[in-house]
Amino acid sequence: MTKAIFFRYALCPMLYALCEFRRKEMKMKIFRPFLQILITSTMVLSLILSASAGKLQKQLIAESTIETISKRGLLRVGMSTFVPWAMKDKTGKFIGFEIDVATRLAQDTGVEVEFVPTKWDGIIPALLTGKFDVIIGGMTIRPDRNLKVNFTIPYDYSGQTICAHRKLAAGFKKPEDFNRPDVTLGARLGSTSVAAIKRVMPRAKLRLFPDEPQLYQELLNGRLHGVVASLPTPAYQALKYPDTLFAITEPFSRELIGFAVRKGDFDTLNYFNNWIRSVETEGWLMERHNYWFNTREWESLVQ
Repeated sequence: MTKAIFFRYALCPMLYALCEFRRKEMKMKIFRPFLQILITSTMVLSLILSASAGKLQKQLIAESTIETISKRGLLRVGMSTFVPWAMKDKTGKFIGFEIDVATRLAQDTGVEVEFVPTKWDGIIPALLTGKFDVIIGGMTIRPDRNLKVNFTIPYDYSGQTICAHRKLAAGFKKPEDFNRPDVTLGARLGSTSVAAIKRVMPRAKLRLFPDEPQLYQELLNGRLHGVVASLPTPAYQALKYPDTLFAITEPFSRELIGFAVRKGDFDTLNYFNNWIRSVETEGWLMERHNYWFNTREWESLVQ
């Protein structure tokens, strides 16, 4: 091989590689300080973000409703009276299925319980303004309500049934029989019964009442053909006034019932959900449901 050929085919590539290596080495020397600064800045930023996240997590925990309940030593429950969900006994004390549920929840949490009676049509706004911590009041899980509050997993179920006036609704045997323009039905303001009537009996006239006693008094007075409400109240009222009222006991809808809490509070929702799973698994919820909805053993407490 001649020198020219050697220089061209062997030495030049070696020199080129050497020059390229030196060039990269010079670049590394120039950029190394910037790289070190970048790495250091990234580490510092990560530490700051980690500390901020930890601080935020502690703040969220401190602001959660369940944390407030624990510190206060008191669970404030929003509810409204529905027989036999929640009602007063002869001594003026609240009793009922929801009362048992809220009382057990407070006991298991290690706190006292306070019941805050609230008009049904204003119960969600009252929760949002902090009048109480949670709604435990037979509230059906509905999408329109879910836009305003968060619901727990269901802890019970219900359905719409009818209590009717024997004379005015004589011969009526199913919900469709009430779907006439000469029929007047009553429901509680803000309840799921309103939507049920509009869906199944849209031709009937509808009157709304803020409280349950007013609703059934109008029915007893013969100013309503029937009242649509969640079971088992219609059947209970029919048994109470058998000469005047009768019940269509087969529910024409099925509704899931949950606790309602303010939005953005994962810790509280998580705690309530796991509590529901726990007492459901042990059979306590079913036992209480059967007592209040499938027996009349409690009637002597209110009559």
